Amino acid sequence: MEREVILVATFTLIILVVIIIIFFVIFQTKKNNYIIDRHSAEQKIEQEIAKSQMEIQEQSFKNIGWELHDNVGQILSTAKMQLSILQRKLPEEHKQALSEIGNLIGDSLHEIRLLSKTLNHEVVSNLGLVKSVGYELERFNRLNFLKASLSVKGNVVPIDGRDEIIIFRILQEFFSNVVRHSKATELTVIIEFFADRLEVAARDNGVGFDPEKTQVTSGLINMKSRALMAGATYSIRTAPNEGVNLILCYTFREQKTKTSSHEE
Repeated sequence: MEREVILVATFTLIILVVIIIIFFVIFQTKKNNYIIDRHSAEQKIEQEIAKSQMEIQEQSFKNIGWELHDNVGQILSTAKMQLSILQRKLPEEHKQALSEIGNLIGDSLHEIRLLSKTLNHEVVSNLGLVKSVGYELERFNRLNFLKASLSVKGNVVPIDGRDEIIIFRILQEFFSNVVRHSKATELTVIIEFFADRLEVAARDNGVGFDPEKTQVTSGLINMKSRALMAGATYSIRTAPNEGVNLILCYTFREQKTKTSSHEE
């Protein structure tokens, strides 16, 4: 009898332990699923916020581009025309000085119209990534900010229009930081097309910075959030007095779709 009691007690204890383990496993599974779902929801919220911010920013860029091209450009065109009329009425000794002023206005007008193109995302989409980057670097060379060069490797592949704008804005942010902070004299950009992806390397020869001691700026945050939206990966390698190197890798949309299908 005592033996039977011990067996029943042991069996009951084992059942209780098994039930506790099952409940613990179920609890942990639900907890893990909750954490995953919460993380996924937070990522979606971040992406939506980044998307909204980018749309607002793109509209602002577009408006500024229009203002520069249509309004400021028109004012400078009128000023240049007025100078040409005035030049005909002046004595010969003053015409040269006025001609130089007219040339300066003409150069300013050209720069403004070129800048308006890189601000307007519709123009960037029509030009494509390579030409848009080329125009931006050409502007730096012409204004003597620094010596900029662009190298394109592989066969150019059309990119999803939205992603193309995002990649260009990331590069534009990098260029802006180079011009404002790096004290660089050279900027090199390499755009390489592969069958399934695009890789961009941009490097300056400036003063660089210490990532551990430098506060994260809005520019770096913008680049990170934009890369996330395009499904691209990017990294910035730098050190004091060693310049800054940006590496960006973007997988073409078709390839992403195929990869997702295989994973499912």
